[in-house]
Amino acid sequence: MHDQTVLASRRTFLRAGAVFSLGLLASCGTPKLTPSGDGSDQTEATLGYINALRKQKGLQPLVRDPAAAQAALSQASRMAKAGKMSHLIGLGDSFLSRMKSGGVGLPAAENIAMGQDSAERAYAAWFNSPKHLENMLGPNYSGLGVGVMRNPASGNRPYWAMVLSAS
Repeated sequence: MHDQTVLASRRTFLRAGAVFSLGLLASCGTPKLTPSGDGSDQTEATLGYINALRKQKGLQPLVRDPAAAQAALSQASRMAKAGKMSHLIGLGDSFLSRMKSGGVGLPAAENIAMGQDSAERAYAAWFNSPKHLENMLGPNYSGLGVGVMRNPASGNRPYWAMVLSAS
């Protein structure tokens, strides 16, 4: 009887540990989109550059998409907080999940950059990168959001994010 009680206690302990571990892993997933540091919405400052480029290529202009702007500012914040430029930050992070949870119209794309001191320079970096340029010229996008964030914990380096959306 004592062995059965010990075995039952071990099972209970293991189940509790598994539940705790799953909870811990879930909390490491996609972080909530809350700005951390000093940042700003740079959509209006970037929109003219992108729309001039799109006009040259015979594409429809983009418009400011508030959901894309929030998603961009949140991604810039996440990068500044982590001190690294990356689309995916943290265990279980997912671009698609971030876009869906932020109400961003799909399809969507994300351009990121680090270190540029103005929207013009961030745009130039994206323009000079073939994959980023392809995103900016995407015919399925109609919305845009751009954000920049600096965080003292990561040396106040500017982290940029652009989200293109089907708004």
